Amino acid sequence: MNTVGVAEGAGGMRRRLGVLDAVVIGLGSMIGAGIFVALGPAAEAAGSGLLLALALAAVVAYCNATSSARLAARYPRSGGTYVYGRERLGDFWGYVAGWAFVVGKTASCAAMALTVGAYLWPGQERAVAVAAVVALTAVNYAGVQKSARLTRVIVAVVLAVLAAVTIAALTSSGAEAGRVRIGSDADAGGVIRSAGLLFFAFAGYARIATLGEEVRDPARTIPRAIPIALGITLAVYALVAGAALAVLGPGGLADATAPLTDAARASGAGWLVPVVRVGAAVAALGSLLALILGVSRTTLAMARDHHLPHALAAVHPRFGVPHRAELAVGALVAVLAATTDVRGAIGFSSFGVLAYYAVANASALTLTPGEGRPNRLVPVIGLTGCVVLAFALPLSAVISGAAVLVLGAAVFGLRKAAVSRSPR
Repeated sequence: MNTVGVAEGAGGMRRRLGVLDAVVIGLGSMIGAGIFVALGPAAEAAGSGLLLALALAAVVAYCNATSSARLAARYPRSGGTYVYGRERLGDFWGYVAGWAFVVGKTASCAAMALTVGAYLWPGQERAVAVAAVVALTAVNYAGVQKSARLTRVIVAVVLAVLAAVTIAALTSSGAEAGRVRIGSDADAGGVIRSAGLLFFAFAGYARIATLGEEVRDPARTIPRAIPIALGITLAVYALVAGAALAVLGPGGLADATAPLTDAARASGAGWLVPVVRVGAAVAALGSLLALILGVSRTTLAMARDHHLPHALAAVHPRFGVPHRAELAVGALVAVLAATTDVRGAIGFSSFGVLAYYAVANASALTLTPGEGRPNRLVPVIGLTGCVVLAFALPLSAVISGAAVLVLGAAVFGLRKAAVSRSPR
């Protein structure tokens, strides 16, 4: 099949992204979301078992990444698990995955926008958040290649800041190795709940899969880019989390509203505090950029199949991007950023993302060896892990997330009934 011809034909998008671009887009999502947003709440849930929770989240994320990579190589089209679920399990499960992704990640976009505002201008978070959404929507509208270049700069800045904090913490006189050890305060329930929150941070590799129509040689690029991005992110998370625990301890890290800022102060490196604030804002911008990119591509795929208004399936003739979908997503995120709460948005988003990957692992189980199926244990662990982590989240997130999924299923059923009753 000539996938390039499909992508570059009438109404198609241009394949511009290589392995490096795809890896950077994934890093921009994962690193920005995790370190500056999920680390504190995760430490509150797991206590001294934070690193164990990180390892558990990484195992589930690896299984999801492997399943997603195999599926993305076979179906290199925009939409990610929406496409995989539809092709392997049927229209309903593809729709559920797409619905969970669009709704959950739209909430995550709002959370990232509010994080930008909280670090850049405390007290005016919402105004800054809306401005950030407008600016990044304009960047995406101008073309995905420009987005990839900007994300590369953002990732470089964030990694430099995280390296400085880690080195300062680990070399300070206040660092104690005993604080990193797992103690009696860590219990299984808390570790699992913490892993569910930390999984929110690992979910950025989905951005790579949802860009299936815009990467060069997707059968080779996507399977390479996803594990590389995930491996780099895990290494960064482990180093930074370990350094923060060493200087703050589990209790201090759990109580911190800005964990890395507090870690810099505890290390005696006060000069790093404003640097960390800027780095946090830049990281959140990187996540927001990639999130808007991914949500708009899944919206495009669902609009093509009339599960969302078909007008959103248009691709700009000059820039080669789904411009109407991007504008619609940007407008919705701006409204949410002006009205919602950060912590609630994160919990809700985590439930939706875990539901999305549960469908991805179930889809991977249906692949044959000739279709590139991974070892069966990989999607089984991934599917089981997604379900367990989703229902271990705070009760409010479970209830709201489940309610939205049921609502989406009801909409699908009503639409199918209406179509079956209509004259041919």
